[in-house]
Amino acid sequence: MKHTAKDFRVLASVSDFTQHFGFPSPAHPLLTIVDLAQHRGAPAPSLVGPAFRQLYIIALKKNLKGTIQYGHRAYDFSEGVLAFYAPGQMCENNETVDTSELSGWLLAFHPDLLHKYPLAQKMAGYGFFSYQVHEALHLSAREEAMVDGVLHSMQLEYGQPTDGFSQDVLVSQLDVLLNYANRFYHRQFLTRRPAEHDLLSSFEALLTAYFAQGGEQPLPTVQHFADALHVSPAYLSDLLRSLTGQNTQQHIHHALIERAKQLLLSTSLTVNETAFRLGFEYPQYFSRLFKSKTGLTPAAYRFSVH
Repeated sequence: MKHTAKDFRVLASVSDFTQHFGFPSPAHPLLTIVDLAQHRGAPAPSLVGPAFRQLYIIALKKNLKGTIQYGHRAYDFSEGVLAFYAPGQMCENNETVDTSELSGWLLAFHPDLLHKYPLAQKMAGYGFFSYQVHEALHLSAREEAMVDGVLHSMQLEYGQPTDGFSQDVLVSQLDVLLNYANRFYHRQFLTRRPAEHDLLSSFEALLTAYFAQGGEQPLPTVQHFADALHVSPAYLSDLLRSLTGQNTQQHIHHALIERAKQLLLSTSLTVNETAFRLGFEYPQYFSRLFKSKTGLTPAAYRFSVH
């Protein structure tokens, strides 16, 4: 079924995510951990339409029968149990998904959780968050126990009253969890033939590479990416909108704001210098765009997080 942009529910925060899927309210504004066994037999969220999630999600799902639509691929849980979803991507449950015997856990976190930590720079290197991966990670009993151990430590910290060290501890534990996942991912997929790159995957790779460059660079344009992918700007935007509910310019703005947040929190650049580094000719336009997307000026955002 082809969806229009208005069919997509945008889940911009952890609270949006938990409310949409009927999970308990989060104990931390930027992160939640859900025991899936407590939601066994729950109705499929597809009843309320596909969700465009602006969050990272890691899920260890046991005894889930069926597939989940991830972009335009089916994410197969027939054998593997550990799955990864990146921000800015659409997921939708197949109507035949059976959760009657579901168990495991789900960890969802907002990119803002990482922006002042080195882990933020590492996320683009974790290929298991890509649309190209369309099957869950297979874990041995020993590997699953190791992952569960890290998650249990995170749950203990998550349940503690929040203090000045809470976020540092949670992010460090998340770093360990992702390091394990990276090890297991490479063990499973190094000898397999990579999934064929499609246009969406190629666009994501180009967008990530563009903002990974150091130094000042021009603002990226829709035409730039369309030319690189050998398609028209209109076709690229229509494709992205049909798969994610967001057009090319919206994807660019999202990546631009995420890069701006990293620079504001990890460097001593002034707001004007940050704007120039990102390619803005006029810093005022950068500030207006940043506030329209985050609700805060760049200076206020820097102050609110530090």
